[in-house]
Amino acid sequence: MKRQKKPIVYQRKLINKFFLALKIIAVVVVGGLFLIFAALLTLTRNFPRPEKFQESIVAQSTKIYDRTGKIILYEIAGEEKRTVISLDKIPTPLIEAVIATEDRNFYKHKGIDVKSVVRAALYDLKIKKVAQGGSTISQQLIRSYFLTNKKSIERKTKEIILALEMERRYSKNQILEWYFNLIPFGSNIYGVQEASRALFHKDPQDLSLAQCATIAALIRAPSLYWPYISEENKNRLLNRKNLVLDNMVKEGYISDAQAQEAKNEVIQFSTEPSSVLRAPHFVMFIKDYLEKKYGSEYLTGKGLKVITTLDYNIQQIAEKTVREKAAQLAYLKVGNAALVAINPKNGELLAMVGSKDFWATSSPLGCTPGVSCKFDPKFNAAVALRQPGSSFKPIVYIKSFEMGYTPNTILEDTFTEFNPRCPADGSAKTDIYGTPCYHPHNYDGRFKGPITLRSALAESRNVPAVKTLKFVGIENAIAQAEKMGITTLTDKNRYGLSLVLGGGEVKLLEMVYAFGIFANDGLKTPMNFILKIEDNEGNILEQKNEWSYRLIEPKYVRAMNDILSDDIARSPIFGIHSSLYVPGYTTAVKTGTTQNNIDGWCIGYTPSLVAGVWVGNNDNSPMAQAALNVAAPIWNEFMRQVLPRFPSENFLKP
Repeated sequence: MKRQKKPIVYQRKLINKFFLALKIIAVVVVGGLFLIFAALLTLTRNFPRPEKFQESIVAQSTKIYDRTGKIILYEIAGEEKRTVISLDKIPTPLIEAVIATEDRNFYKHKGIDVKSVVRAALYDLKIKKVAQGGSTISQQLIRSYFLTNKKSIERKTKEIILALEMERRYSKNQILEWYFNLIPFGSNIYGVQEASRALFHKDPQDLSLAQCATIAALIRAPSLYWPYISEENKNRLLNRKNLVLDNMVKEGYISDAQAQEAKNEVIQFSTEPSSVLRAPHFVMFIKDYLEKKYGSEYLTGKGLKVITTLDYNIQQIAEKTVREKAAQLAYLKVGNAALVAINPKNGELLAMVGSKDFWATSSPLGCTPGVSCKFDPKFNAAVALRQPGSSFKPIVYIKSFEMGYTPNTILEDTFTEFNPRCPADGSAKTDIYGTPCYHPHNYDGRFKGPITLRSALAESRNVPAVKTLKFVGIENAIAQAEKMGITTLTDKNRYGLSLVLGGGEVKLLEMVYAFGIFANDGLKTPMNFILKIEDNEGNILEQKNEWSYRLIEPKYVRAMNDILSDDIARSPIFGIHSSLYVPGYTTAVKTGTTQNNIDGWCIGYTPSLVAGVWVGNNDNSPMAQAALNVAAPIWNEFMRQVLPRFPSENFLKP
């Protein structure tokens, strides 16, 4: 029996229903796609641009180095301590350790590893919460730099889209380089360069296999593995290090024997990076200079490399000498000390010690009970204002040479009242207008009568010095000091004839620099404490100044050096071969002691090195003895240890 064909009208109805269903499906699909597009648009509206990686927006810390450019003295960092390095500076074992542990299919996928994602998703379903991400290195980089660690569908979507886009635009090596420079390693440490320095005080290329595995082990959870937090954290890190080595074996990067050898290596962690501060007073001096010139924000973000003039070996000698000798001199009520050393040929600051112990507490170090030797260990006495005592005399005498005096000029070392309105016998304290009378005495309490200028300066006799200043004039003396680098004698109306005996406050740093002109045969050079400053691209922002000009005629400065280096001429007061004498070297030296032994100075030099020492108490309490016995021993010990590092030179004869 033949089936009857359905009416054409019925067939048309079926066709219409079919097309209606297609339309509905199309609307649903288009609507769904639109909703998906709208959702993606919402998610990606504030997406960062992947090309930002190429726009040098990565904050890098500024590092202050010694003169070799190898020893880091200090790091000026903001919230992130980072140093960007190229991929070729990262050792292959470290790259392999990270890939084997964090993303073994890195070179195969295009931004996401589907197998890892599925595996992580199944695990998350099993425990009923978002725990594993199956993130690739690209995803980790995106999350670390652009997003957050908060686990959510929205963040994961953004992460995947950006990772795919980044892998489309950039090479695998470029992504690896960014990854190794940007990811966090714990505390405020970012990037493998800082992690390597923090954990091992090494650059990455100097790491052993075991150390590479240790750094790779940190990446998964820095707060859980950071070894300085607790012993438990340290043990976790070392255990995970062994897991990293096993992963490297599985991926064929190393053999079982190599892994076992690395597991057996004893990992020695360095001290925590936040405690690294070498040459502290010098560093704070440099930091202050940089902040004033470049600004704090610039320093914490631009990754400057600051190579200073400091000789770290000499600095260590200076710190040890000041610390130990100050403690030995505590019985003389010495509470603090400072030292500065300069190369007079180029004005380079080689060492700066601002107190006897930067790391000490404010309680006296090595002081006997009842001794007033309070000091602030962080305060930099090398740049503090203190009265220089007789160490200021050579500045006045050199001006007198220019004005006609000679070493053979005869001066009268006799009791003298310098206030013409006061009785000549010194019986009054003030004149009729209330102005103090002024009749200084010598260190030994005696007067020698007629004396050559040479002997007067060598023996540091006060009355002839005051008479010399009266001849020179206070304004001329101050002008001479300013030409030699003294910047603090600004209120000229304050100073009287006592200026030559140290009546004006100066800085140890500037006094040492001024004496450097004597050491350099009268040539003035700039004071240099920076050799070079580079930005993070190697552009030079600043270099040391290199110039010199003759400030003092050779015949005058050579006469000065001849006087100050004459051990016989100074022996009537200081004794033969005193603390001013350094065996095997001709050293020109001047001491200075202020009233009541409040300040003690010793500044001495050869043609190759100038060093100055200040001793005293920050609270201005007096010491028990004068500079020869408190400042000179520190200076002498320092010079004995450091001078062999320099050529043996003698002063040119007048």
